[in-house]
Amino acid sequence: MSETILKVNNIHKSYTTGKESFEALRGVSLSLEQGEMLAVMGSSGSGKSTLLHILGAMDAADEGEIRLNGELRKDYGTEPAATRIRAEQIGFIFQDFNLIQDLTVEENVALPLMLAGEKNRVIWEKTDQMLEKVGILDKKKNAVTELSGGQRQRVAIARALITEPKLLLADEPTGNLDSKSSTAVIEAFLNAKSQIKATIFMVTHDAFAASYADKVIALKDGIVFGEL
Repeated sequence: MSETILKVNNIHKSYTTGKESFEALRGVSLSLEQGEMLAVMGSSGSGKSTLLHILGAMDAADEGEIRLNGELRKDYGTEPAATRIRAEQIGFIFQDFNLIQDLTVEENVALPLMLAGEKNRVIWEKTDQMLEKVGILDKKKNAVTELSGGQRQRVAIARALITEPKLLLADEPTGNLDSKSSTAVIEAFLNAKSQIKATIFMVTHDAFAASYADKVIALKDGIVFGEL
């Protein structure tokens, strides 16, 4: 029986600028099982980024419930709990990779374990294992500036997964990539799903990337418009 990693119920979020109020999310509900990949699609202004920020504990919902790994977190988007949630339970992948240019591939991937104070032997063992899972172990001594876009994104995926987060959030992970690099990134996601039961929430405009998801939902004007 699969385990529900993420359950979102009736999330609302509004923003006020001057005298204008904008309702970004209007009662969004969804769930995600362990090892599942969910793709969220929608035009600009549909609420995708707002939803991603709330699930990433970078913003708080006005109302609604979020259960992560079965636990109801009323403090999900508020400090200091938000920082702990981001550090301990969520991995992030960004469109522009967010890698540290002065570090090698293996140093970028190992960084979260270093910051967590893990033992050196464990750090490098886990780093090698994760780089092998995403298919770039042979590049571990390279500078990230020597890699293609697809390879850089696979480094970012390895770094996001190294702490074994409950939930992986991906923001337009293929947005800056050509078709070959996009395929390599999707393969890395599929390997992570099959090998370590990674649970992935992906915001994307890319129909190719979305076609590999287990579930695809469309957002329109802050509402879940349907499952594709």
